[in-house]
Amino acid sequence: MQNAPSLDMQAELYRKMQVVRLLEEAIGRLHKEGRTRGPIHRCDGQEAVGIGATAALEREDIVTSTHRGHAHYVGKGVDTGRLMAEIMGRATGTCRGRGGHMLVADREVGLLGGCGIVGGALPVAVGQALAFQVRRQPNVVLAFYGDGAAQIGACHEALNAAALWKLPLVFLCEHNLYGLTVHARAQSSVADLASRAVGYGIPGEIVDGNDVLAVHAATARAAQRARRGEGPTLIEAKTYRLLGFSTSDVGGYQPPEEVAAWRPRDPIPNMAAHLVAELGAERVAALDADAAAEVEHAVAFALESPLPGIGELDAGEYVKGAA
Repeated sequence: MQNAPSLDMQAELYRKMQVVRLLEEAIGRLHKEGRTRGPIHRCDGQEAVGIGATAALEREDIVTSTHRGHAHYVGKGVDTGRLMAEIMGRATGTCRGRGGHMLVADREVGLLGGCGIVGGALPVAVGQALAFQVRRQPNVVLAFYGDGAAQIGACHEALNAAALWKLPLVFLCEHNLYGLTVHARAQSSVADLASRAVGYGIPGEIVDGNDVLAVHAATARAAQRARRGEGPTLIEAKTYRLLGFSTSDVGGYQPPEEVAAWRPRDPIPNMAAHLVAELGAERVAALDADAAAEVEHAVAFALESPLPGIGELDAGEYVKGAA
């Protein structure tokens, strides 16, 4: 691939995808044990989108996420221990245990936050991009959303405003075929959501969302365009979630043959095979071991962390005025 990342960077992309997968599996086990609260929206199968896209950004760039954002969080550099602690509602979490897994934010790494409202972060992304433009800062915003969010008014308003004002914004639609339990063909009049970009006068690109290098390349091109002041790009990453909508999902709506057709496209074993050919099986095994150790440490850190105290209920929520 032209302008592909170095092999060392490709190895790191793979390691991070493996971290996300193992993190999701650990969260799934903890949920079954009753040690997490509320439904968890896992991204098994979609890791290449979040990891590949965020790797194309600078640390000062901003990401807005979704209710299925664990790969976005890890990719942007959120500490996995603090991430797991936040998911488990612990005081050591990135938001002191108040956000839970859908509302993780971390200002230090440029994660503006996840969002439990479908498409709710898109207008926020426009606002942040406008702030970059007004302040003449050379930064971009990467806004993740799904094919379900692509059908709501806020998405169209965000795309229109960003295109009109030529904002430094990259719209990345993770098209995993389902909005909750409803197939995309029952929600959208077009199969390719990137085709809508022409209506806003901006570039639209379809990319294999299970190819981390392809996602990285597409996002890098879009980010460079945004930094040049040429406005937003709409990227549609075709991918698939191998599990249900959330841990409360009873399933039954994803045809077995559909799941079977997508499993061979799982981005993690495919990237592993690529790296074995380039770097050798021993190096890939070491990356796997490192990812497993990171997740094990993150889980232990979270379980050992205290729950927030009732006395800290209003801490950080209000500005104390001068006496």
